[in-house]
Amino acid sequence: MVDLRRRSFITLLGAAAAAWPLAARAQQPAMPVVGFVNSGSSVASWSNAFRKGLNETGYVEGQNVTVEYHWLEGQFEHLPSLMADLVRRHVAVIATPAGNLASQAAKAATTTIPIVFGVGEDPVKLGLVASLARPGGNLTGINFFNTEVHAKRLGLLHEMVPQAVRVAVLVNPANTTSTEATLRVIPEAARALGLQMAVLRAGTSGEIEAAFATLRREPADALYVGPDPFFVTRRLQIALLAMRQGIPTALFSHEMVEAGGLMSYGTNVADMFHQVGVYAGHILKGAKPADLPVLQSTKFEFVINLQTARALGIEVPNSVQLLADEVIE
Repeated sequence: MVDLRRRSFITLLGAAAAAWPLAARAQQPAMPVVGFVNSGSSVASWSNAFRKGLNETGYVEGQNVTVEYHWLEGQFEHLPSLMADLVRRHVAVIATPAGNLASQAAKAATTTIPIVFGVGEDPVKLGLVASLARPGGNLTGINFFNTEVHAKRLGLLHEMVPQAVRVAVLVNPANTTSTEATLRVIPEAARALGLQMAVLRAGTSGEIEAAFATLRREPADALYVGPDPFFVTRRLQIALLAMRQGIPTALFSHEMVEAGGLMSYGTNVADMFHQVGVYAGHILKGAKPADLPVLQSTKFEFVINLQTARALGIEVPNSVQLLADEVIE
């Protein structure tokens, strides 16, 4: 009888021991989820910069945080349903680097889930925060100054291609805030430089083809591409079409120049993604968006593709090359 009781006790003890790991796992909280939303396509240097920012605050993807990446390839119409899904699932943070419309869609979807944005326009004017120093709600982030650099970018294009008189401006009508800002600033900057301006609109790959077909019928001396994540998605297409038609391009991101564009001037986009990652990490650790002041980009870069310049027969003055942060040979 004693042996039987002893065997029963040992069996129960073994069963309990086997159950302990399961119970421990069940009690462990699930890893927080960051919903990462960008309206363009995946760029490795950008997502790596975001992860680096998280790492600096103690969060390592797959170890103590999960990041869901949503790259929308220019399909802005999916933003409301995507944000609604993230809110329904109670993600810990929504991150919207390089996204005016994504940030506005996130704000419209929730007043409680923290949102970290990266926007090219004034976030106060976009209705995202009450002020830069005291955001006041569930949003904070970084302003990377798309609007403020338009005149500088156009001026650098004019220095590189001084014979250009007629400049076509390509904008994406689906990206309303960025397009409105571009078309508000560029005409005045063009007049100051004595340039004529024509506007082209494209929000799909086919419309980009159509825009360049228009340029064949109504030639321009240069093409100014307005800032938009969809255009980064189509950077190879734009570079190839511009090269075929012999059109120098002024762009807004390093990646577009690497793809074969002539030049870019603007914020260091990877640095902006990094800052969004840092703020997302701070919030995961308990910081409140209302207490984190909106940052402003301080890193700007001027990039020239000399290979493209030579192919277009453009002699870039040494004085302009010396201004560049990077020259692609």
